[in-house]
Amino acid sequence: MSQGSGEERTEEPTPKRLREAKEKGQVPRSRELNGTIVLIVAAVGLMLLGSVLVDDLAQIMRDALSISRDEVRDPVVLVQQLGSVVGKALWLLTPFMALLVLAAMSGPVSMGGFSFSTKAIAFKAEKLNPIKGLGRIFSAKGLMELLKTVAKFMLVAVVSALLLWSLRMELLSLAYESLGQALRHAGTLFVWAFLALSSVLILVAAIDVPFQLYQHKKQLKMTLKEIKDEAKETEGRPEVKGKIRALQREMSQRRMMEEVPTADVVVTNPTHYAVALRYDRTGSGAPRVIAKGADLIAMRIREIASSHDITIVSAPPLARALYATTELDQEIPAELYVAVAHILAYVYQLDAARSQGGAEPSAPTDLPVPDEFK
Repeated sequence: MSQGSGEERTEEPTPKRLREAKEKGQVPRSRELNGTIVLIVAAVGLMLLGSVLVDDLAQIMRDALSISRDEVRDPVVLVQQLGSVVGKALWLLTPFMALLVLAAMSGPVSMGGFSFSTKAIAFKAEKLNPIKGLGRIFSAKGLMELLKTVAKFMLVAVVSALLLWSLRMELLSLAYESLGQALRHAGTLFVWAFLALSSVLILVAAIDVPFQLYQHKKQLKMTLKEIKDEAKETEGRPEVKGKIRALQREMSQRRMMEEVPTADVVVTNPTHYAVALRYDRTGSGAPRVIAKGADLIAMRIREIASSHDITIVSAPPLARALYATTELDQEIPAELYVAVAHILAYVYQLDAARSQGGAEPSAPTDLPVPDEFK
């Protein structure tokens, strides 16, 4: 149940919820899987490197004890000798320890991926609360931990008893072997027994891993309200988004109106629509729509065009077709080339008449606008 809301956590966690949980170090982990992997790798490592380690450590020990009487009486020499022995032993054990470190990392990475979070190791006063501590102990997770502990104890006890019974004759035969041979034989028996006991824990890990994944998923489940709140935070509040869209429209219209004075002609409906066209006669492209609008915006386009002596032509079918089919800063459709060419020819003739003082041409009528564009 979600705290204070009364809603059940029935929804799967969102990617944002999973990402935030990982940042806090809240990822699925199984101590049983980690421990089993480390023990098995340690057993295999001893099988592969055990004899070499024992022989080299024995040689280091012999060298350390082979010192003269004068060296024994010199504290400085003894300290140096001790440091040398410890350094050689650590260097010898480094490969084996590195193998164990890799094994210890492989378990957590295989379940929840690599995750390092300072929030997970930060001090939290609530962890010192005895009431919450008792709650964790007597929770479902605490019960599962108790059952795992009992199961591990029973498994190890049973397998240990079976191993001792099956190896009883070999253990008794050690008494009839020489010291060196008995030590090697005992070491081999120990490593194989260690591997067998470690492998038994795979059964516990096989139960614990699905349980930990289930618990992790259950803890991260969300209520419908939490999902809605997250969506609002991620995508923005509706009122804020509406305000942003309004500002964007206002900025777009402002930029569009700034382009109207550069138009060659404005084609109107005559009152409902207005489309401003610009044509670069030095280029190879078609005329472009640099501004368009309906009703109040159309009126504003006409006002700006009039104040800058831009020719306004009333051609309702063409105005509607241009408004519906062409976006801002796009070339007009090929189907409207002829109709727009008539308009531009009229504009150029009108400009020439006004500059040279001749008779003004008549505005074009019955423009060839295809039926599908009307």
